[in-house]
Amino acid sequence: MEGITIRTAAPQDAAALLAIYAPYVENTCISYEYTPPTVEEFAGRIAHTLEKYPYLTAASGGELLGYVYAGPLHARAAYDWAVETSIYVREDQTGRGLGRLLYQALEQALGEQGILNMNACIAYPPKEDEYLTRSSAEFHEHMGFRLVGRFRQCSYKFGRWYDMVWMEKHIGEHLSVQPPVKPFPLVRPALGEKYGIL
Repeated sequence: MEGITIRTAAPQDAAALLAIYAPYVENTCISYEYTPPTVEEFAGRIAHTLEKYPYLTAASGGELLGYVYAGPLHARAAYDWAVETSIYVREDQTGRGLGRLLYQALEQALGEQGILNMNACIAYPPKEDEYLTRSSAEFHEHMGFRLVGRFRQCSYKFGRWYDMVWMEKHIGEHLSVQPPVKPFPLVRPALGEKYGIL
């Protein structure tokens, strides 16, 4: 996409990124949080993620339009090669291909780290309504993810019960002797040279 830059987020971006995220908390079931975090809490989340994983934003003319990040699938060491991903695009910017651009950049960054499995935990409605559609699951399917599980009526928001699905995508080769995962700060310098990610 012309005019779009993918760069690493910073804690200083917290207010702008929270402005993207908060409407998903307050008005939808895409996020199962009930109350948006504070700017300080959100900045802390960004900083904590960047210690090991990518946290990327899409920007145009200095304006942040969306973001994507990864975190551990599970804390135990055997899960080091698997991550959980999250993505949010500003509501007035959906349908432009920003989500695809962000996810492609995330996959490139994770691949440089040696991550093998991308996993997405997705809110899913038994029946679509004004708070939640199945568009996120459909987007992930288009990005090459496959459905691996569904938890029914496991979440409650706005007086309604919703499901959750897990989807996964393998992005690397699973070996009998697997090299260790590199922390994101170690691979970040190579991302600009190879993929144009700042």
